[in-house]
This record gives sequence, structure tokens and C-alpha cells, in this order.
Amino acid sequence: MRSFFRNYGVYLAWLVSLVATLGSLYLSEVLHYEPCRLCWFQRIFMYPQVVVLGIAAYRNDRSAAIYAIPLSVIGGCISIYHYAEQKIPAMSKLLPCKVGIPCNFDYLNWWGFITIPFMALIAFVLIILFMSAARKGVQEDTAEETSNEV
Repeated sequence: MRSFFRNYGVYLAWLVSLVATLGSLYLSEVLHYEPCRLCWFQRIFMYPQVVVLGIAAYRNDRSAAIYAIPLSVIGGCISIYHYAEQKIPAMSKLLPCKVGIPCNFDYLNWWGFITIPFMALIAFVLIILFMSAARKGVQEDTAEETSNEV
């Protein structure tokens, strides 16, 4: 199972970023859900990953983790803050969104805990996990090549 994620982690990470991007575009452009300020910041860290990870998947470049993981960590932190702002009433008073839709507004609230920022957080975490597994595959390949040369 580990070798599957090492070998296909880049492809899976790209697929996650693609689904997350298309999902956010569907919510805003088809369902007309207006994104709040924090949603825009999350998009800033997700959308480029479709291109970066798409190129990495095409080239089978598992070293793209050095680009994807930092983007996902920052985007995930924004998602955690956004989710906390939706679920903890006192958080929305710290730095309230003053332009457009309030950041603590829930368009979706499935089963009482699945919201748009929660889904974004899951996407960022999956990308981190898949790219970490792929990066470990690169490190193991490098170690094997070094031992074969000696």
C-alpha cells in the first residue's frame, strides 16, 4: 500500500487539487455562492497547485513536493482559522470580514460539521499526505542509487 502512494502520490495530489478547484468554481459560478475573503485566500493557495501538480504528474516529478507542501500548509492554516471562525462564535469578532459576505456564514453545513472551509482543509491535508509519500519515494530512490554506485 505504501508503494502505491509513493508511486502515485503526485497523481493523487493533482486529482485532489483539481477536484477542489472545480468544486469551488462550481459553488461560486454555478450555485452563485459568493466567496468570502478567507475563501479567496484559500483559493489563492489551491488554484496554482492544479498547474504545478499537473506538470509534476505529467513529468512524474515527485520533487514538486517542495512547492506543493508549503502551499498546502499555508492554505490549510487559513482553512483551520476559517473553520474556527464559523464554528466558534467568539472567533468571528476577532477579525470580522467587513467587505462582502461574512466569513462566518455557512452555505453548506452537512451533518453539523462539514462546511466549505472544512472540505478545503481536507483537500490541503490530502495533498500534504500524498506529496509527503511521493517525496519519501524520491528519497528512497536516491538512497538506492547511492548504494548501487558504492
